[in-house]
Order: sequence, then C-alpha cells, then structure tokens
Amino acid sequence: MSQVIINNRTIGTGHPTYIIAEMSANHNQNFDAAVELINIAKECGVDAIKIQTYTPDTITLDCDNEFFKIGKGTIWEGQTLHSLYGKAYTPWEWQPKLKKIADDLGLDFFSTPFDDSAVDFLEEMDVPVYKIASFELVDIPLIKKVAATGKPVIMSTGMGTLSEIDEAVSAFRQAGGTDLILLKCTSAYPAPPESMNLHTIMNMQETFGVPCGLSDHSLGIEIPITAVALGACVIEKHFIKSRADGGPDSSFSLEAEELKAMVVSIRNAEKALGKVQYQITEKEKAGRVFRKSIFACKDILKGESLSADNIKCVRPGYGLHTRHFEEIMGKKALNDIRLGTPISWDKLS
Repeated sequence: MSQVIINNRTIGTGHPTYIIAEMSANHNQNFDAAVELINIAKECGVDAIKIQTYTPDTITLDCDNEFFKIGKGTIWEGQTLHSLYGKAYTPWEWQPKLKKIADDLGLDFFSTPFDDSAVDFLEEMDVPVYKIASFELVDIPLIKKVAATGKPVIMSTGMGTLSEIDEAVSAFRQAGGTDLILLKCTSAYPAPPESMNLHTIMNMQETFGVPCGLSDHSLGIEIPITAVALGACVIEKHFIKSRADGGPDSSFSLEAEELKAMVVSIRNAEKALGKVQYQITEKEKAGRVFRKSIFACKDILKGESLSADNIKCVRPGYGLHTRHFEEIMGKKALNDIRLGTPISWDKLS
C-alpha cells in the first residue's frame, strides 16, 4: 500500500493517525470565531484544520423552484440551496489570514474546493493538500482539476458506489494525480452508528491500494476510535466551540472538550495496538511472582514422601514450576519442610 506525505508528515499504515478538525460553517460568519476555532483545534491536539472554499454562486444557482429546495430527511429541510450556502460559506478574504494563523501554530491548513475558481484561489494560497467532498465524488472535471495541481488529495466517498469510487480514482490518476487518500463516509447528518459499516475502510484500502480513513458525521467519539482500531489512517471530524452557538453543522459537531477527548483516545488506541509481540513487558515482570508454583501445604517430615496431601500449586511463584508437580510426587524430603515453604529441588532426595 502506498503512503502519502503531507507537509513532511507520512500518512499510512504504521504511522500515527492524521486527525483533521473540520471547521465548516461553525464560525457562523464571524472571523474572530473562526480564529478561536483554530486555536481550539491546536489545543485539542489535532494535526490539521480544514475549511470549505465556495460561495453560494459558485456551488449552486439562486433559484427557489422545487429542484433547489431541500426536501425532507435532513436538518436543512425547507431551505433553498443558495440560502443555506449563503449562511455556511467561509468568506474568501478570510482564508489566507486563517491559513497564516494555522501555519504559525504548526497546524496544516487546507480546504475543500467546489469549482475551478476555488482551486485557482487555493493554489495561490499554496495549500499543502486538497479535499474532495463526498457530494463532489461525481464531479469528474473538478477531480481532474485538483489532480493536475500535483498536490495530495483526500477524497470522501459518501453515497458513492464502488463503481463511482473507481471512476473518481481513475479520473484522478489519469489527470496525473499520484498521492491519494480515500475516506469512508456516511453522508447523513448526523449519521447513525448502524450506517457506518467501518469494515469497508480496510476493504477500500485493499481494493485501491491507498491509505484510507473515516470522515465521520456520527455523534460522539467512539466510532472514530473504533475506525482507528480497525486500521483507519485518517480521521476527519466536524467541531465547534459549543453546539449552543448554533449554525448549519452544529448538531453533528464535537464541542472542544469532546474533540480533545477524541484525540487523546485515538492516541491511546494507537499505543494499545502496538505490534505483534509475545515477550514480557517491563511492567509485567514484577507481576510474574504472583503466578502459581509448588508449596508445602502441610508440615512435611524429613524422609516423608511428597504427595497431593502435602504439596499444592498455589500463588505466589517462589517454588518449583507447576509443570514439575507430577514429576516430584513420591520424592522424599531431605529435611523437615514447614507448611508454606516453597518446594525446590535442593529440598528433595
């Protein structure tokens, strides 16, 4: 499987999970709030912060007929697309300033473009990596445009069939793209646990030969931690200072303390996964004394034969190994052996 380098950071199996905090619309059109979110992301220990680059007019039409109204089944029901994106977009004049702030904090800063003009704008900003959103998985011209930049690309696959994912990956490669990461995604907001199908992550990795991860819209933090345990190389999660602040994405975003808990839990999960090892750890060595061994369970007189009546396998482990229990049956005591004495070879004839 290939590996991908983003800002000198290697992403792939055997390397630390690349954790992306998605700001999305959670700044609620307030620049200071956006800056605060970047600082929160840094404090929480993520690797990167992501935004989205579009305007209502670059992503849809200002039209209110039935085709452009959001129907039932989402948290945005009844709004027009143009109206929703007018509330959700990140002003373009902010974006170079936000990138500078993130860069100074040591965070990777990048974005999801939604049309050619956004790609050109982000190239001027020199973002280190691009994101293709799940809904743009079928925008083949956009995928080719992004691939032609030569930058690494992280591609979400929500709603995508296997053939659609294959078409998008092929288009990326045909346009000269080489460094690709795929993210399993369930495009429901929020996504229920039973819809996640996390085993798809490793199958996708085997199928396409690229690092894979999870773009997660579920509530809570247990699902991304589980994904890491299954082999996910990247985790992307929406976050907000407080869900009480409201906004288009607030209901499925982690609050600051939850994001921090997720990062800590992922790092602990990575430590726990470790490697294949059967050796005794340093912490275990001290506990070996509490294993069972052979002890006198009664007073044994000199010359008396050992039997199941006067010896027993008990904790702690100062006596002979229990594998010798049958072997020493019938052997005689060289001297008196008091109850509670560990049995050793030098005590036996």
